Amino acid sequence: MSQNEPKVEILKDIPRKEEFQKYLEKAGVIDQLTKLLVSLYENPDRPENALDYIRNFLGASLGQNDDSKELQGRIAELEQQNKEKDDEIAQLKQQLASQNKEDDANKDENDANQE
Repeated sequence: MSQNEPKVEILKDIPRKEEFQKYLEKAGVIDQLTKLLVSLYENPDRPENALDYIRNFLGASLGQNDDSKELQGRIAELEQQNKEKDDEIAQLKQQLASQNKEDDANKDENDANQE
C-alpha cells in the first residue's frame, strides 16, 4: 500500500495547485512573468546579472502603473485648462469683433457728420 500513497498525495495536491495557478493568473503574475521572460529572451545583449535585470523590469513595471495614473490625471487637468483657455479666446474674439463693429460705426458716423 505504500506504493499508492505517493500517488494519493499527488492527487490531493492537484486542486491546491490549480487554485494557486488561478490566483496567479487573476493577479496578473503570469502575464508579468511571461513579459519578463520574453523581454529577457529577445534582448540581444544578455545582461551580466539576470537578477538585476528582473528586478529592474518588475520595478519599472510597477512604477509605470503609478506614473501612468499620475500622468493620466495631469493630462485630464491640462485638457481642462486648455478647454478653458479656448473658451476664453473665443469670448475675447467676440468682444474684439463687436468692439471693432462699434468703432467702425462710430467712425462712419463721425465721417458723415464732418461732411
